[in-house]
Amino acid sequence: MTTELILLAWTLVLALVQVLLPAFFRNRETGIAYNAGPRDEAGPPVGVVTGRLRRAQANLFETLPVFAAGVLIAHLADREGTLTLLGAGLYLGARLVYVPLYAFGVPYLRSLAWLVSLGGVVMILFSVLSPA
Repeated sequence: MTTELILLAWTLVLALVQVLLPAFFRNRETGIAYNAGPRDEAGPPVGVVTGRLRRAQANLFETLPVFAAGVLIAHLADREGTLTLLGAGLYLGARLVYVPLYAFGVPYLRSLAWLVSLGGVVMILFSVLSPA
């Protein structure tokens, strides 16, 4: 398995963590009984950190399909190389940094981490789409 595919797999692990984090924090806000029930009622207001973690998760899920598709296309088309490796590493690294920056409400650096992750995706797509 290539390093790019391993980085994709670790990004999927991050995605699962980002599903669990807001659920954990919401569980602390509502209690286990509420979360285990049908949740027909809205429940208490969502806390600040829980809301941030939910938005960070949604943000990941906006770019993850493009990243995953790019990595898979590069692999299937045998277009993996330095650019795809660097792009995949930048994407995962920046996404790992993005979560705590968002959770702690750090402005600007959070946006910079997002831009770096997007740059990683662009690098992968550039490698895939450039002439052989």
